[in-house]
Amino acid sequence: MDAHHAHRTPGTPAGTGPLPAGSEVPLAERYDTALLDLDGVVYVGGAAVEHAVPSLLAAARGGMNLAYVTNNAARTPEVVAGHLAELGLPAVTGGVVTSAQAVARLVSEAVPAGSRVLYAGAEGLRSALAERGLVPVESVDDEPVAVVQGYGGPQLPWGRLVEASLAVGRGLPWFASNTDLTIPTPRGIGPGNGAAVEVVRIGSGGTREPVVAGKPQPPMHRESVIRTGARTPLVVGDRLDTDIEGAHNGGVDSLLVLTGVTDAAALVAAAPRHRPTYVAADLRALLAPVPAPVAEGDAWRCGGMRAVVDGGVVALAGSGDPVDGLRAVCAAVWAASPDGPGSADAREAVAALGL
Repeated sequence: MDAHHAHRTPGTPAGTGPLPAGSEVPLAERYDTALLDLDGVVYVGGAAVEHAVPSLLAAARGGMNLAYVTNNAARTPEVVAGHLAELGLPAVTGGVVTSAQAVARLVSEAVPAGSRVLYAGAEGLRSALAERGLVPVESVDDEPVAVVQGYGGPQLPWGRLVEASLAVGRGLPWFASNTDLTIPTPRGIGPGNGAAVEVVRIGSGGTREPVVAGKPQPPMHRESVIRTGARTPLVVGDRLDTDIEGAHNGGVDSLLVLTGVTDAAALVAAAPRHRPTYVAADLRALLAPVPAPVAEGDAWRCGGMRAVVDGGVVALAGSGDPVDGLRAVCAAVWAASPDGPGSADAREAVAALGL
């Protein structure tokens, strides 16, 4: 696969069909820009993910542009850039793209300049609306012309969801920064903005759905490319239904790292639109060649690991890097289910990998 062909027809995976691909050169050399998710990829809570900072610093020294693209709409780009700088990463405000920015652009394109917009979220959403010349308000009594939701964190007042429900129930245009049902936290997985969107949907009668800007929807990819100028981007994420599907919708390549929400079992069972171009344990994968599974008859080998689907069950043999084993298992299952979710029973094989 040549880097100049990183932009593909949407829905057409890179590499060998809908299978995990490899690269003979480091990914940081193959792509000009890494569009990096934050939660679960670069950090979890306030702490950096292991290996993330030194790997990104090395990739940047080699010439790769680092852009941070997050569905979390709570914080402003300035705050996110400050957090990344505290972790030791070369981040500037212009290199941070949030779903709040993407949804604010959508709202600004749908309502007159200077309109009042009811927002249920945090400062990141409020400032993004103001950047677009809109007037953020907190109550339906302020006569807004639209309502928008973004992740507000544990401090989001319940009353703000009540106001949003009233506005949506009255028929106002409804937008959401993203609909991630969960978000990683230092203490485990917690409810994300999608859970709050469900509250408003139910509270407003349960008959409407918002216009969504964030990953995996195209507006987020558009916002990322506009703000970064990426020519051959690589989407790097930890979620199949946002990061990887967003790359699929945008027709660009993707790297899934196993440091956040997605585990090995979910990856193996992924539907075609959720299958990443590359699979790796963490961000060190940017700095080294990535091995690709190779067909051996009905089996697939990656490194010292070999996987085959036999009677609907995955058999795994060999020894070596567990991630190579995962790549081999994915290749075997995905090759057997090219058009739908992986259906082979891979439970024992995945458990044996210990990932």
